[in-house]
Amino acid sequence: MSGDGMKEGGGLFGKLPEGVTLPTADVGKPAARKHYHGHRERLRQRLIDGEDNALADYELLELLLCAFIPRRDVKPIAKDLVARFGGVSGALAAPVNKLVQVDGIGETAAAYIHTTHLLNQRATREQIAKKPVIGSWAAVLDYVKISLQHETEEQFRVLFLDRKNQLIMDERQARGTVDHAPVYPRELARRALELSASAMILVHNHPSGDPTPSSADITVTREIMDALDPLEITVHDHLIVGKSGVVSLKTLGKI
Repeated sequence: MSGDGMKEGGGLFGKLPEGVTLPTADVGKPAARKHYHGHRERLRQRLIDGEDNALADYELLELLLCAFIPRRDVKPIAKDLVARFGGVSGALAAPVNKLVQVDGIGETAAAYIHTTHLLNQRATREQIAKKPVIGSWAAVLDYVKISLQHETEEQFRVLFLDRKNQLIMDERQARGTVDHAPVYPRELARRALELSASAMILVHNHPSGDPTPSSADITVTREIMDALDPLEITVHDHLIVGKSGVVSLKTLGKI
């Protein structure tokens, strides 16, 4: 195109007013790297180099978030998750509807975060599957703690065992409010017969975080044992799970 509009100082729309300039296009110039890209790479390299024990909890969580949130600085998000849920285990175990309340966490990222908790739970369950649980007691304690320590409602679960004390099924029998889960000994006995179980381990959590057994915990355990005794089904233990640990009624001498 030619004409006055292309004269020096003009352009397609004529001469620009004094003091006004058009922005120049950065043709072929690569986009500026965000400041957090280098931080991510350093964290990843430290993990690859075997420095995982030197990484803080929130830094490990950062690395996980990098895969789900590629275009945002995830360090503040990781720190927020740890602070809000009381640690890494609490953050991973948090339900999706709670995770999405954290700034920067959408439904997709929340689903992937919670999936890591489920994988951890399944992995610990493998440690007690197809082997006598009595000989794998530390693994049993790890499994029930990972499964229940961050639950906000009380659950009553039963590990049904066969004659070799191998796990048949981990089944939730009742779910209640923050401080009560109804348990019916006759229903529990019926389910044990359906599964051909010879023994069981009772498990429930205290959402308050304190695993100290209550008088009601001890009473219902004895009622269950009385209901199962004529059927020759053994209750090996009743484990109570809290954020501070797992308590065994048998170890305490309560049953």
